[in-house]
Amino acid sequence: MTPESALQLQKLGYDCVIETGAGVKAGFADAAYEEAGVAVVDGPDALWSQADIIAKVQPPSDEEVGRLSADKTLISFFWPAQNEELMKEAADKGASVIAMDMVPRISRAQKMDALSSMANIAGYRAVIEAGNNFGRFFTGQVTAAGKVPPAKVLIVGAGVAGLAAIGTATSLGAITYAFDVRPEVAEQVESMGAEFVYLDFEEEQADGSSSGGYASVSSPEFREAQLAKFRELAPEMDIVITTALIPNREAPELWTPDMVAAMKRGSVIIDLAAEKGGNCKLTVKDEKIVTDNGVTIVGYTDFPSRMATQSSSLYATNIRHMMTDLTPEKDGTVNHNMEDDVIRGATIAHKHDVTWPPPPPKTKAIAAQKPKEKAPELTPEEKRAAEVAAFKAQTKQQVTLLGIGGVLLLAVGLVAPASFMQHFIVFVLSVFVGFQVIWNVSHSLHTPLMAVTNAISSIIILGALMQIGSGSWLVILLAAVSVFMAGINIFGGFMVTRRMLAMFQKS
Repeated sequence: MTPESALQLQKLGYDCVIETGAGVKAGFADAAYEEAGVAVVDGPDALWSQADIIAKVQPPSDEEVGRLSADKTLISFFWPAQNEELMKEAADKGASVIAMDMVPRISRAQKMDALSSMANIAGYRAVIEAGNNFGRFFTGQVTAAGKVPPAKVLIVGAGVAGLAAIGTATSLGAITYAFDVRPEVAEQVESMGAEFVYLDFEEEQADGSSSGGYASVSSPEFREAQLAKFRELAPEMDIVITTALIPNREAPELWTPDMVAAMKRGSVIIDLAAEKGGNCKLTVKDEKIVTDNGVTIVGYTDFPSRMATQSSSLYATNIRHMMTDLTPEKDGTVNHNMEDDVIRGATIAHKHDVTWPPPPPKTKAIAAQKPKEKAPELTPEEKRAAEVAAFKAQTKQQVTLLGIGGVLLLAVGLVAPASFMQHFIVFVLSVFVGFQVIWNVSHSLHTPLMAVTNAISSIIILGALMQIGSGSWLVILLAAVSVFMAGINIFGGFMVTRRMLAMFQKS
C-alpha cells in the first residue's frame, strides 16, 4: 500500500491499516500514510488482528498462515506449485487466498499483472546493474583521446523483462541483440531498435510459444541449434542478460560454462532467472562472482527491491485494481465471484477448498500474433511496372471525373445565362487546380506552406469588399461572410507564420 493507493482503496469503501515502518525503505513515511487517512499500527500482531484483507509481497510464513481464519482474505505472491503445504494449510483455515503470481494473462487482467510489473522493473534494473559492472560506455564515442566502440548486448528472452532490457540498452546507445524461442516477437524486438537473432530452425521455432504468450519447453534438436548460435555469439558480446523462465519449472540452462569461457575479460552476465536455478549454471543465487577469465556474473534476485519506490507504487496499483474487481459495488464489501475469470484464476484457496490449479479462462489468453510475412522484394522492372499501372489508374480516374464535370457544366450552360457561366467556369477550374496543388503537397509541409499561402490567397477579399456595397441584401450578406472568412485566413496565416519563425530564433 502506498499513500496514493490508500486514497483509492478508501473510495471503494475500505478502512486502511498499515504496519508502522512498512513503507520507510520505499520512501513512504508513516506520516504520509496518516495524512492519507491510514491507521498506522504497531507490529504484525495488531495488523493481522485488525485487518480482514491482508496484502503482502512475499509468500506468507508458517506463522502468518497460522493467523489466517475463515473471515480473512490474503493477497500476495504465493507460488502455489512450490508451497503446496502452505496452500493446504490456508485452505484448512477457510481463508481466501489470492496469488498475484497466478493472475491470468487476459486483456482485462493486465492492470493486475504484478508479474509483468515486477519483470518490467527487473529488466530495466538489469541493464543499470550491467552498466555498474561494465568498464566502458554503452554508446560508442569518438573523442580526442581515442575511439570508444559501442557495447554489444545480448538479451535472451523477449518477454516483459527482456523487452524492458532491450529498451534500456538501446536508449543507452548499445548495439543490442535479442533472442526468443517465439519468432512472433521479432517485430516487437526490431521496433525497439534491436536486432532479432534468428535460428536456421524454422519448423521448431514456430512452435516455441504456448498458451498466454509464455515460452514452452523446446525439443532437444532446437535446444542444440540454440546453444550453437549462442556459442557463435559469445566471443562478440560484452553484456548478456538472460531472462528465460518456463512456468512451474527450473530455469533452462542457456549460457553454458564454455560460453562464459569464450567471453572477453570484463564482460558481464546478468542472470534474471537466478531464483529458479539460473540460465547460466555458474550463477550463484543472490551473489556477484567473477570467473577466472574475468567475466562478472550477477545472480541477484531482488532487482525490483533495488528500485523500491517504483516497485511499491506499481505493485500497490496492481493490488488496488484487484480490490476494485473484488468490490464491484464500491461498498467496502468483498464479493469473491468465482465466476469471474480473473478472480477465479488468481484464487488458490477459498471456503476450505484448494482451488489451484484453476480451469482455463473463458476468454482467450493474450498471445503474440504470428509475424506477418514480409512481401517479397520487387525487382526494378517490377517496381517500374507497378508505378506505371498506378499512374494509368490515377489518370483514368481523373479523366473520368473531368468528363463527369464537363457533362455537368454543359447541362448548367443550357439553362444558365452567359455571365453566370463565365464565373462558374473560373470557379470550377480554381477548385480543380487548388485541389491538385494541395493534394500533392506532403502533409509535413502543410502548415509552413499553407500559413502564408492562405494569407496571399485571401486576395479574394477585394472582390468581397467590392460586392458589399451592392443593393441586393443577399449579395451584401454573402459578401460580408466572405470578408469575415477571408479575414480569418489573412490574420491566421500571418500569425501562424510568425509563431513558426519564432521557433527558429535564438532566445
